[in-house]
Amino acid sequence: MSIITLTTDYGLKDHFVGAIKGKIISEYSECQIIDISHHIDPFNISEASYLLSAAYSSFPKGTVHIVGVDIERNKENQHIALQWDDHFFICADNGILSMLIQKIVPQKIVAINIHDRLLPDATDMDVFIKVACHIAKGGLLNVIGKEIKEIKTITELQAIIETDSIKGNVIYIDSFGNAVTNISKKMFLDAAKNRQYEIRIKNKTFKTILPRYSDIAISEKYPIKYYEGEKLAVFNEAGFLEIAIFRSNPATVGTAATLLGIGYRDIITINFS
Repeated sequence: MSIITLTTDYGLKDHFVGAIKGKIISEYSECQIIDISHHIDPFNISEASYLLSAAYSSFPKGTVHIVGVDIERNKENQHIALQWDDHFFICADNGILSMLIQKIVPQKIVAINIHDRLLPDATDMDVFIKVACHIAKGGLLNVIGKEIKEIKTITELQAIIETDSIKGNVIYIDSFGNAVTNISKKMFLDAAKNRQYEIRIKNKTFKTILPRYSDIAISEKYPIKYYEGEKLAVFNEAGFLEIAIFRSNPATVGTAATLLGIGYRDIITINFS
């Protein structure tokens, strides 16, 4: 069974997500539709890029991913379909796939050119749905677009490696209030070269990146519950540096966002010595 995933900033209050699914089923009733997230902050392509990077590999090869964030076609952003790591991504060419193409070179990219084949009142999402169903049925990219060699990358919020430091940014606050940065584990290991390090963010300092959240419990004298509310740094399951509060809870213990005052775009620096 073919799979089509949805990642949007549409939220769930309005009819949009349900309508998208209805149109997909009307076009291709045999496909399976899976939501990645519909709670991306409006037009936040950095956040969408991270969530896609974190989620895509959980799906089988051949999955088609519709990315509905900042999708309006205009003089700056064309619509593209991209084959990458044997997955397919349909989105606007606005830099939203930056975190993916840093890891692996795309297999094929096309600029979608079927707009004049649809009804005059077809929306940008209608175009994405038509392309997604075509690919999910086994259709070729060349049928729905003209091959191109490059796509846009995000020019802001890029981690920078220098001789003795890495400077990055918070790109996502998750539902636990943890602050995810754009510093990957690979980037850290390449820059660290077994040197000592210190992490600084919002006047807070971390000297250790833990293998797991519960490794904050360093003493056998105290139960794990004793460490609730402690700050920590960890590489999350997606391989990105995360600043967290152990067993964070917005209603009780607090979170990295509430207790440490960390927010989207905040600068984080790792200094090596």
